[in-house]
Amino acid sequence: MSDQETSGSGAPIYRYNPDQERPFEYASGGDNIELISSHIEQHVGPVDMVFHELISDLVHIDVHWVKPSADYPFHTLVTSGMSDRPMHVPEGFEAHRYAELCILLPADWPISEEAFKDENNYWPVRWLKLLSRFPHEYKTWLAWGHTIPNGEAAHPMADNTELGCMLLLPSINLPNDFHELVVNEEQTIRFYCLYPIYKEELDYKLEHGAEGLLDKFEEFDIPNVVDIHRVNTCA
Repeated sequence: MSDQETSGSGAPIYRYNPDQERPFEYASGGDNIELISSHIEQHVGPVDMVFHELISDLVHIDVHWVKPSADYPFHTLVTSGMSDRPMHVPEGFEAHRYAELCILLPADWPISEEAFKDENNYWPVRWLKLLSRFPHEYKTWLAWGHTIPNGEAAHPMADNTELGCMLLLPSINLPNDFHELVVNEEQTIRFYCLYPIYKEELDYKLEHGAEGLLDKFEEFDIPNVVDIHRVNTCA
């Protein structure tokens, strides 16, 4: 009998020790940055700026910024670099070894080097970087329906919101052709969008599965674009 911890919905629960010691490992790769940038520009819009890392551990994470447009009236932030290494997927999920992440922010969200000095503005970018490195750091994987809380108690992401967990899903606001980038026969990159959720919504998802929480989102018409004060569907 397996001793794997599971949620009420039967999905496995994995716990990671953030204090485990691991030597710094300089990032290598970067082979797909141009492909990913072209993919973003083809399906979303021109990349206005790329926020680069100066020193990178394991993978070099860049964040590509597409400004709001008539077709997509929100900021689109997309990573490149997470897919430089394959994730440690379970047997049978080899097609899901490569991923990148994105997040959609409202048009009035402050985005600049100066604005990012304030954690209330920076936390979405911090989570893009944190989760892009997460599967390589802990030898695990991220995919559709996975949730990662801000600590065991899903503490609020910042002082200006009670949202305390990230849910990974394909973006419903971006075109379907954006969701996958076929690099070659061995590598297909999947793009997942970060949906910030509340602690109560995390608990509901663990009990009823991601599909159950999505039903709640549909009931309350929850947007894909981040809303730091949106209704808590499971309050």
